[in-house]
Amino acid sequence: MTAHLPEPSGTSPRHAVLFPGQGVQRPGMGEPWRSTSSWELVEAVSQASGFDVAELLLTVGQDTLSRTDHAQVSVFTSSLLAWSEFRARNSDAPVVAVAGHSLGEYTALVAAGVLSVADGARLVGERGRAMASAAMQRPGAMAAVTGGDVDQVSGLVSSIRAEGADLWVANHNSPQQTVIAGSRAAVDAAAARASEAGLRTSVLPVLAACHSPYMEPAGAALGRALGATHFAAGVLPVVANVDARPYYGGSRWQELSRRQLVSRVRWVDTLRTLHDELGCTDFVDIGPGATLAGLARRTLPKVPVHKFTAPVAAEAGQTGAGTGRVATAEAAKVPVAA
Repeated sequence: MTAHLPEPSGTSPRHAVLFPGQGVQRPGMGEPWRSTSSWELVEAVSQASGFDVAELLLTVGQDTLSRTDHAQVSVFTSSLLAWSEFRARNSDAPVVAVAGHSLGEYTALVAAGVLSVADGARLVGERGRAMASAAMQRPGAMAAVTGGDVDQVSGLVSSIRAEGADLWVANHNSPQQTVIAGSRAAVDAAAARASEAGLRTSVLPVLAACHSPYMEPAGAALGRALGATHFAAGVLPVVANVDARPYYGGSRWQELSRRQLVSRVRWVDTLRTLHDELGCTDFVDIGPGATLAGLARRTLPKVPVHKFTAPVAAEAGQTGAGTGRVATAEAAKVPVAA
């Protein structure tokens, strides 16, 4: 993928940087970074998080990497590596705001200078362990619903919850994609009713109901770690998942981060805030996969989207995503809301 942003034409762009969440991890995704100076971040994240991150990025298989705590620290680290290389290659790029999808919000907070690398890694480690524990205590399920808008899906969810079932909207990813979460029975019932209404559903390969009240135990555990963390003033606004509002640093992020575990990811509203309110003219998806680039194109189809993944793409002669289209298979992936 592209190592440098394309040269701007006309007025200077105002970039919004997007960081992915769980679901984009893949075996060996750290290999391209081993020879870069950014690789020293791996040891820093390992020490702070308590995981052997080099092993997770280089040698483990998909089953190990798909475990919630492993996936989160791996995606966080890979995204940090990409961000470090992006800034080295594009030092003059006018980045004016950042945002991250679920887990990616922690990468955004580090990129914005709100969290140190060590504090971000420590929180991601605690978050992953807390969410895995909560899912074991109260297993759940998630499914992506496509073909209808969020109001239609919310109505379906409300009707099922009115019958006493546990079901909530977990993500509003694009105008035509909403993720629901709750008990397995409730998700299965929603899938059946969605099909009757002409909507498509895809059950996600998770045993957790992320971004729902099922994560309350994780919120309590993570809250203790958040309370012991210093959130600095920051140098860039970060648009929060829970309300799609831009914030700089400060202790308010303790509550925003705790709420994020049990609240809807308002990704469509986040993209619109970046574009409409903060004046971002381009989006840059930084980190593994191309999920966020695909969601951005579907939400704001006239806004240029760039993809930055590998550190040596330009030198290797690969074709960068740049201002071109994101591959359909990548764009169609549903991010796990973790």
